[in-house]
Amino acid sequence: MNTTNKRRLIVHEQAKSPIAEAYRTLRTNIQFSKADGELKTIMFTSSGPGEGKSTTIANTAVALAQSGKKVILMDCDLRKPVQHKIFGKKNRGVTNILVEELLAEDFIQDTQVENLRVLTSGPIPPNPSELLSTRKMEELINTLKEQCDYLIIDAPPVIAVTDACVLATKVDGITLVVSSGSIRPEMAQKAKDLLVKANGHLLGVILNRVEIEEEHAYYYYYYGSDNKKITK
Repeated sequence: MNTTNKRRLIVHEQAKSPIAEAYRTLRTNIQFSKADGELKTIMFTSSGPGEGKSTTIANTAVALAQSGKKVILMDCDLRKPVQHKIFGKKNRGVTNILVEELLAEDFIQDTQVENLRVLTSGPIPPNPSELLSTRKMEELINTLKEQCDYLIIDAPPVIAVTDACVLATKVDGITLVVSSGSIRPEMAQKAKDLLVKANGHLLGVILNRVEIEEEHAYYYYYYGSDNKKITK
């Protein structure tokens, strides 16, 4: 793994940092949100590109795995996948399974983090939305959820394409990543509305890249709460 990847997996590399502690707070919020029923499959998405979605997902998965839970991170961003880069893995996975009708067990890869495995996206297909809406995709999710405590899914931004809305009804809960200071409130509201309209169960919002001044230094925090949902 190169230096860039180490920086991205800060919960693993810098466990005592303020950012890592914020991810552990997010982990606690996720675990408490089980009150409404089963919560094994959680999809993360964002309103638009460049909001730190995939890095947030990777670190959340690490935090859950560090608590002793068995976690599988599945990259369903079939347009601009990055989880294979973050974890330094070969990019063969979801699309290979769906298109070539292969076994998921042959593509799930171990990571440097105990209890965390990753299923990368595979080659970028010409029809991402169609693939994600198939019965095979639903069967893949059901197969994976039987092998872990949490199945974390990286989905494309909501507003740009329909992929996240297609997946919305196939998961137990959805978390929306919003970048502080770079996303207009109306765009975040639109993303929330689209997910709700698709009958998705929105757990809450992660406010990403919030600057906190402490001892003349700035830290970037990633906060999450199952109660802080976007409202008009």
